Amino acid sequence: MFHINISLFSQTKALENKIDLFHDKLLDAAMTFKKAVRVYLAEQRSTEYRQLSKQIKQIEHDADNLRRDIENNLYSQNLIPDLRADVLHLVENLDKVINKFDEVSYKFYIERPEITSEYHMRINELCDLSAECAENMAKASRAFFRDLSSVRDYSQKVYFIEHESDLSAGHLREAIFDSDLPLANKLQLSDFINDIADIADIAEDFIDELLIFTIKRDI
Repeated sequence: MFHINISLFSQTKALENKIDLFHDKLLDAAMTFKKAVRVYLAEQRSTEYRQLSKQIKQIEHDADNLRRDIENNLYSQNLIPDLRADVLHLVENLDKVINKFDEVSYKFYIERPEITSEYHMRINELCDLSAECAENMAKASRAFFRDLSSVRDYSQKVYFIEHESDLSAGHLREAIFDSDLPLANKLQLSDFINDIADIADIAEDFIDELLIFTIKRDI
């Protein structure tokens, strides 16, 4: 199973380039998000953090434009009609992860949560895991279009890392509620933990669907 090693876009190079660029945007968002959280923990709402948050917003804006272009191309040029619905669904769900990176980074900027240094390492660990989930999700998705034989490898990485992110989020949440922080702070931090962990959850849901689409394409 998953032995096909042929690009889905042998006749549609322009569309292939746009989808490649869309995957690049997701990878850019993940890397920028990890950096932004580290800056926030060190400096809170500093000039550098504002710049990184704006950078993620620009990536999200560019990705939205690419998504619309891809959708328009698929319909206006009647490209890959047998797989069009699946491709549209995949692109829309990739976009959800980029939107989530933007949402969480902006939430840090607006709410300015106070995070004491004892939790910095664990917050960074959770952000790294969620971002790594998104990165492997993007790689699995890219493989769907170029090399089905690699889809399962990246998918298994997403499942493993998502499980690790669940454990990390649970341990961090437990430590916070066992602390002497005021209840309002505990609830705010728990909300942020959920938001960050949601990135990995969205990636896992995406992989569930991607594997189904991969089986359909391989039949």
